[in-house]
Amino acid sequence: MSAIEIDHVTKVYRRHGYRRQFATLKSALLSGNLVGHLRPDESFLALDDVSLTVPKGVTYGVIGRNGSGKSTLLKLVAGITKPSRGEVRVGGRVSALIELGAGFHPEISGRENVFINGIMLGLSHREVNQRFDEIVEFAELKDFIDAPVKTYSSGMYMRLGFAVAVHVDPDVLLVDEVLAVGDEGFSLKCLDKFAEFKRRGKTILLVTHGLSMVERFCDEAVWLEAGSKEAAGDPKRVIQMYLADIEEVEDRHLAASDAKMQQSPSAADTPGHGQPEVATKDLLPLEQQSSEPVEKDDLPPANMFTAKEGRWGSGAVRIEQVTLEGDQGASHVFHSGERMVIRMKIIAEEVVDDFAFGISIFSNEGVCCYGTNTDIEDLESDSLEGVGEVAFTIDRLDLVAGTYKLDVAVHKCDGFSYDYHRLLYTFRVKSRTRDVGIYRPSHDWSFTGGVRLKKSVDEVAGATLGEDDPIPSPLLYRE
Repeated sequence: MSAIEIDHVTKVYRRHGYRRQFATLKSALLSGNLVGHLRPDESFLALDDVSLTVPKGVTYGVIGRNGSGKSTLLKLVAGITKPSRGEVRVGGRVSALIELGAGFHPEISGRENVFINGIMLGLSHREVNQRFDEIVEFAELKDFIDAPVKTYSSGMYMRLGFAVAVHVDPDVLLVDEVLAVGDEGFSLKCLDKFAEFKRRGKTILLVTHGLSMVERFCDEAVWLEAGSKEAAGDPKRVIQMYLADIEEVEDRHLAASDAKMQQSPSAADTPGHGQPEVATKDLLPLEQQSSEPVEKDDLPPANMFTAKEGRWGSGAVRIEQVTLEGDQGASHVFHSGERMVIRMKIIAEEVVDDFAFGISIFSNEGVCCYGTNTDIEDLESDSLEGVGEVAFTIDRLDLVAGTYKLDVAVHKCDGFSYDYHRLLYTFRVKSRTRDVGIYRPSHDWSFTGGVRLKKSVDEVAGATLGEDDPIPSPLLYRE
């Protein structure tokens, strides 16, 4: 038996800001279809032929990027708006917590708003009165219930709205991302309420960016993308597909950002912060530099760790191309523990016998995670001429989740720069764990004697939490 049926639903919104508008309601009605006569550039397709069936008693998660149609879907189910095409059928009483403070009048007290909202959700005045104390206690607003709602914080708004929504005893509960504003204690109370609803066979439609919540609480899930249904079914499978798509988009974004950075003037002709003065020729773009020896030592910046993005060097040897590769080929997105290859295409117009290749990895905050070069590792240079390739392989990229920057360089063993690329390449490390710091060593936990850990501790503080969840103290982490 289905609690919610969404049958080939399309929702079109009219864009605002165009000159051609209906002058009056009468003219709008006489025109017939208010949406169908809009030009494509005057309309926005929020949902496009979406069909979905939510069985009774199921907790159903809705995931997707901002603007994908998630909130529009909930508003259609709640009856707040109507579909442009298709049909939405809902069985039983619906309670919706879709927008923070929706339905609250800011000038009147929380007490009055509880009664108004309860009646709007289908309760009688007597039923609201019977549940009033329980609602206030759940919302933790006993000392503020008679204050005007406009004096409430966003968290107080959310707590009162959620308390009313769950205490009208709905058959179908619709919850949007509003739980994100709650503190940790109240969030856990809300999750307990969800669990109680599941035990009682209620239907929950949950929109959230917290993928861990979908994995832990939802029986099924749907992924919406640009108004269309991309996938539906088992939450873990849907989330994996969604995360894979996000990684592809992130990879394209990082690649485009790196390309833009490498083409910017600072990457070609601006020295780094703290870099000593060098010959004027050395500040030219590399393609305009010759390989002749410079008249003055081309030293690196005085403090490389504080140098800004840029590129400098004599140009006697050039790094023409840098690619980052994983097991599936070129990429800017990696998972913690995966293999990573930094590949450099090298060109030397004349024979060079004094050279070293260097690599440094920095966190997004500028902390050096690791740095080395071939001279440090006793790989003595012999000769370099023409086109070559250098590959630096990291068998296990044991970094915690985050964004990292890369320095690559070819220079003399005494530090004289042929071609130094400073922070011009970006890659991202993904991980489903919530480690803090930079480095994630391989490790294990063991417990003996009277030490006991519950499985629920793993679920709350461990491996299945999403990337948007708050980062706890490292002492709370257990693998």
